[in-house]
Amino acid sequence: MTKIHPGMIIKLLVCFGLPIGVLFMPIDLIPIDDLTLIQHRLLAIFLLAALLWVLEPVPVFATSILIIALELVMISDKGLHLFRNPPAGHDLGELMVYTDIFSAFSSPIIILFMGGFALAIAASKYELDNNLARVLLKPFGTQPKFIMLGLMLITAVFSMFMSNTATTVMMLALLGPIVASAPKGDVGVKALVLCIPIAANTGGIATPIGTPPNAIALQYLTGENAIDFLSWMMMGLPFVIIQLTIAWFLLQKLFPSQQEKMVLKLDGQFQKNWRAIVVYITFAVTILLWMTTKLHGMNTYVVSIIPLAVFTLTGIMGKPELKQINWDVLWLVAGGIAIGIGLDKTGLAEALAHAIDYESLSPAAVIVTLSIVCWLMANFMSNTATANLLMPIAAAIGVSMQSLDSVGGLQGLLVVVAFSASLGMILPVSTPPNSLAYSTGLVESKDMAKTGVIIGVIGLMIVYLAAWLFT
Repeated sequence: MTKIHPGMIIKLLVCFGLPIGVLFMPIDLIPIDDLTLIQHRLLAIFLLAALLWVLEPVPVFATSILIIALELVMISDKGLHLFRNPPAGHDLGELMVYTDIFSAFSSPIIILFMGGFALAIAASKYELDNNLARVLLKPFGTQPKFIMLGLMLITAVFSMFMSNTATTVMMLALLGPIVASAPKGDVGVKALVLCIPIAANTGGIATPIGTPPNAIALQYLTGENAIDFLSWMMMGLPFVIIQLTIAWFLLQKLFPSQQEKMVLKLDGQFQKNWRAIVVYITFAVTILLWMTTKLHGMNTYVVSIIPLAVFTLTGIMGKPELKQINWDVLWLVAGGIAIGIGLDKTGLAEALAHAIDYESLSPAAVIVTLSIVCWLMANFMSNTATANLLMPIAAAIGVSMQSLDSVGGLQGLLVVVAFSASLGMILPVSTPPNSLAYSTGLVESKDMAKTGVIIGVIGLMIVYLAAWLFT
């Protein structure tokens, strides 16, 4: 008979007790104006999800499935009658269309993940990961810290010009043979796994095309406030270099390797049978298509289904390989998407963003407040969705507040908000690279939370310091 640890009981009581308290708390006591019953319930679901993902008393994918179930039952138009009939005198708000909630699992990002998993499975089957790791990491020697540096630099450079998720898929494919070289129980493996999503999330900041929040910010920076590609890189690249350096030292400190040298078991040669050649060509073409989306018109998500189609048609991936797809990670991501859809459709995200009276704040306080709100939200929903929500608010404030000129004006405000969105990486659901790293099974959510909080806070401090020094 399995024993239940007392600490697990305490975690469950905290996780479920606090959201239930919010659910039954009178709306008037919550410091947000005009909150509807639907928004009130979603706030409780949001809090429950955050606690369960951080404390992890149940598997994270189970939390995601619970979120989707609670949204369908409590806030959808096909939910329980009890929740669709509000008490007298209360504003129910607009119920979510139930198909919108179910669409979380048919999101394009899910297809991107499946394409990524297909590449990783095929690469491992035909030893492409082993051979690529041998070629790319050979210049970085045998010390674990320099192997990690190599992984971070390669990941960051790729993520400046292509999808952060696609970059992470490619780099995690190299990780298998590296991890196989580490002794069992070596915590240094966690550093090697975590360095990839950190570098992918951070590297995209360096260029306008590296991550969606940057492109969204540029939509509002026109005319005299416009920033060209090189000017953005002059701001973003130094920040990325500093952040990656800090992350490199931090990961060594938090997860020290037990060995001074890591002898990578990367012997062998590229296979030359026809299926292996199909894998090599498909891998290369997929990456090339990811990097040139503007030339051919297909976006990252459309490209991602190509390797899945090729590998299944050629027999490279059969039923056994399809079973290797990390379905638990797909459910985990779907839960994060469902939270994001709920926050957007119910208007709760906008209500939370407007809960602060920005006009009463000083220019510096406006920048700090908006960036912290952006960072916090980006940890629990897509950084793209967060930027889409907050950037119009930031742009309106930047245009109306003349006093912001003393801290960089509209340019300074939007750049800080864009950077802040990309620093949200506390949870496995915070970004697709985080989810992919978690899918390896080599790191826990608490490891991700610990590093994500430290790197996020340090990053925000650097952004504020740079905004103050260069304005």
